[in-house]
Order: sequence, then structure tokens, then C-alpha cells
Amino acid sequence: MNADGVRERAGSLPREPGVYQFREGDTTLYVGKAVDLRDRVRSYADPRSARIRRMVDRADGIEIAVTDTETQALLLEANLIKRHQPRYNVRLKDDKSYPMVQLTNHDAPRIEVTRDPDESATVFGPYTSKTQVETVVKALRETYGVRGCSDHKYSGRDRPCLDYEMGLCTAPCTREIDLESYREDVTAVERFLEGETGILADPLRREMDAASQERNFERAANLRDRLETVRAFHGEGGEAVQSVGDERAVDVLGVAIEGEDATVARLRAEDGKLVDRDRHTLEAPGSAGADVAGEADGVASVLAAFIVQYYAERELPDALLLPERHGDEEVAAWLEAAGVSVRVPGAGREAKLVDLALKNARRNVGLRDECGMLADALELESARRIEGFDVSHAQGKSAVGSDVTFVDGSAEKADYRRKKLTDQNDDYDNMRALLEWRARRAVEGRDDRPDPDLLLIDGGAGQLEAARDALAAVGWDVPAIALAKAEERVVTPDREFSWPSDAPHLHLLQRVRDEAHRFAVQYHQTVRDEVKTVLDDVQGVGPETRKRLLGRFGSVENVREASLEDLRSVEGIGEKTAETIKSRL
Repeated sequence: MNADGVRERAGSLPREPGVYQFREGDTTLYVGKAVDLRDRVRSYADPRSARIRRMVDRADGIEIAVTDTETQALLLEANLIKRHQPRYNVRLKDDKSYPMVQLTNHDAPRIEVTRDPDESATVFGPYTSKTQVETVVKALRETYGVRGCSDHKYSGRDRPCLDYEMGLCTAPCTREIDLESYREDVTAVERFLEGETGILADPLRREMDAASQERNFERAANLRDRLETVRAFHGEGGEAVQSVGDERAVDVLGVAIEGEDATVARLRAEDGKLVDRDRHTLEAPGSAGADVAGEADGVASVLAAFIVQYYAERELPDALLLPERHGDEEVAAWLEAAGVSVRVPGAGREAKLVDLALKNARRNVGLRDECGMLADALELESARRIEGFDVSHAQGKSAVGSDVTFVDGSAEKADYRRKKLTDQNDDYDNMRALLEWRARRAVEGRDDRPDPDLLLIDGGAGQLEAARDALAAVGWDVPAIALAKAEERVVTPDREFSWPSDAPHLHLLQRVRDEAHRFAVQYHQTVRDEVKTVLDDVQGVGPETRKRLLGRFGSVENVREASLEDLRSVEGIGEKTAETIKSRL
């Protein structure tokens, strides 16, 4: 776009807070936030740097999204940067993002908390607290009966589901409510999300008063807490939150930049003591380090981008100690409203902490991360988010599967999943069933996790082939590889790799594989110990004795084949009980 094109587009924009995207076809080049969209976009007619000028020249369009508050613009910018990874933004390499509420484009719209809204949906937010959003959405569903089920579950029903019985849904699927009345309730939900607090607060208050009059004080207290959350919902992020007492939690940030790589080291001090430290890699904008380090887009812009993107889904500290000012007015206003003190210390203990953070940052800058090395080795765009799969059973009994998630090389335990499988002594079929289950949940929108960059199968070529058969049958297009234990060979659909034993990217795969194995075995043991067996009918064998027997021999079949001497060696098993077990089995 030329300067005239930018001015013409800016002239049609509102003077409201929001987010703008410079686009090249379907590609997002840059995402920015603004208190006044018209003024901010107009400023790009006279770019402030060579890098920004190149971005504007490449762009062929500008898209905007208006928000209710400046804070929402700040959070939406962070979400869009994480989703689109635009070349000309500083990008933190993690999957954290802010929750939004969407009403789907459907005859009977569904309400949903999501971090990746549908393009056709009506979207509200983003918000900083997922817990608060979920509380409000539940209150909306209980008051107005808007469905939360997937379209897959909605279609083809001949009777209402449990949500109807629990008062969470008016069941438009079976026309317990006609669609016109249902859409009126959806309109009421939209009015609340657009800022009309009373449309939900008033019914909750009446219900709370009624519960109190009926002396149902526990119910009244729950409704009171929910009412407080609802009343605070639209003020969230827009009103000052005063810190109470002295600063308890302080984060110290240090930044180092080399070429296109930036590293931020974070130290956490609580009650005056260092309790945690970590480092985070960011991709700096542009194609040359000079563009970043030589302009205002250096340490300051890295700090501003990191603060917003990192603290998605994380609690802000009482204070931030920085090596220099971040220079972003919107970020400064957000931190001030949240009661966060921001300081650039020049001397004393705080300055020493900043120096320590800088030393930690410089230790890592410019080094290739293991996820990047793995992506390069496998010729993938990214390998930051990996899901690992394994199955476990005892001669076909108590078969289970595990699905673990790693993000940027670290276990993301909140995203672990597990699955009971049909009992069969066939590792290939078990793996096929496990991957089909995962793929169907993804394709049908029943899994709230982002799609992974890579699937890792614990096993060899046979397990990988079974997994890929399942993916193909469902139509889930995600790369899959396997890691065989014996020789630590990496098996892909096209070839096998034998990487050096000290290769960082091999170590990453080993960690994912071993964790999937551990999680599967742990779940198998739990299921196995919970399963009622013929041992329960043996006189003298109680739950603890049965657990010891299965722990020793692994399965009822192995107990049956054990000798009397082996049975008597188990704690709590006497000669008579051992003989009874042999006779009954």
C-alpha cells in the first residue's frame, strides 16, 4: 500500500479502541493495538522506520476489530499475534492466549469459551480470567438455557441430554423450546456480553433472595459469589485494582538480542527471596538483527511484547523490575490499572537483580532450541507442540491409552488425556483405536486443545502405520512419527533416522515418549486394580490381598499359573488361602 492508500483506509475507521492487521492476501504481516484506530492507522502513511516501511509496502489491505476497552484491544492483539505469528511482530514462543466467548453461527447458537474462535461466530472478549469467564457463562446458561454442546451432539437427537435435566439448556435440539423463543434468549445473552449487566445480575439477585428466604443459605452464598463475579465482569481489566499491603511477588526481567533471536530471562522473588527463574525465546521482527537492535524496536519492544504475551493466563506480579522502559503507553496503562508497579532501578539490590536477569538472558541468546532443531530435522514448520501416545495392558486386559502434551520442550500436564480401550492383545489395533479417538475429537471440535505440530508414537513402524491409518480414516492432517525403544530410531513415513545419542532434539522426543509410557502404565495399573475379578469371589481374599496378588503377578491368568509356593510368598496369603485360590481358579 502507498501513503495515499493508508490515509484513505484510515479515514473510514472509527475513533475507538481496537486492533488492526496489515494483510498481504491471506497472510497477516503485522498486528497492532490502538486507543484511536483512525489516528494510529493514519500514522503508517509516514512509517517511522525502514522495517515498518517495508511492511506497509507489502500490505494490500488493513483489517480492524473494534473493542469495548483499551485493555481488550491489548489482549486481542496478543491473541492474534500468537495465532498468526506475523512476521513484523515480536512473537513469544508459547501457546498461552486469552479466553473469549463465542456464540456460533447456527440456527440454535452454542455458547462456548474458546481461545480460537470460529470466523463466522459472534465473539466477545478477550478476557484475562478464564475462571471468571466460565463462571459467567455457566450463570448465563442456567438463566437463559443456551446450549453448550457441539453441533455433532446437537444433530439427530430424539430426546434431550443431561444438560436439559440439570437446567443448563432448554433443548432446542428436540424442540422442547421453539427456535424463535430460543433465539430471543440468545439475544438476551448477547445484550449481557455487550455490557448490559443487569440482564443477568437481576435474575441472580432475585434467586439469591429467594434462596435466603427459604433458609437455603449454602445456595444463597453460592449465588452471592456468582453475582459478585457477574457484576465485576464488564469492569474486568478496565478499573484499577489496588494492591493490598507490601509487594509480595516481584518479577525481574532481563533481555538479550542477537540477530533475529531475543531471550527474556525472568526471575521471581517472593517475600524478598528468589523462588523461580526461567528463560523464554522470542522471534524478533524483520529479516536482520539490525532492524531490531538498531531502532526503537529493540529491548523496549521486546519487553512490551513479552509482558502482554507472557502474562496471558498468568497472574501479574505486584511489581516488575525492568532493565529499561518498555515505552508502550497501552501496556503502561494496563499495568497501572492492574496495580502493578513498574520500575527501572539504577542502584541497590533491585539493580543487582536486574543485572542477574540480564546475565541469565545472555547465557541463552542465539542458541538453537531443541524444538527448532527437531522441526528442521523433520522438515516441519514447527515442532513446538508435541503430543505423545502409548498403550498399556496386561495380556490384552485392562487396555488403556495415554496422550501427553509437551509445549516448548516442557510437559503441559493440564493437557494430558487418557482413554480406556477395548481389551485386546494387539498393540497395533490398540494404537489405531487410540489415535482414531484423538483424531475424531479434534475433527468434531470436541477437544479444547490446540492441534499439535507433531504426534509421537511410542513404538516402531507397525505402531506408526496403525496410527497413520487412523488419522487418514478420520481425515486429521497432523504429522506423525514413532520412536522405537530398542535402538532409539526415529521412524517417519518415508525414512528412519539414527541421530547421535547427545542430539538435543532426540532428547526431546525421548522425554515425550517416556512420559507417555509412564502415564499409560500408571493408568493401566489404576484400571487393573479397579476391575472386579474372580479373585473377589475367593474366600479369604479381600481388596488389599487382591491388589498385592495382581501387583505381584500382573493378571489373574498369571495368578492361576503360579505355584502354591509362589502364592504363599505373597504377604497375607497362607497355605489354606493359597490352596483355595488354586482350586477356584
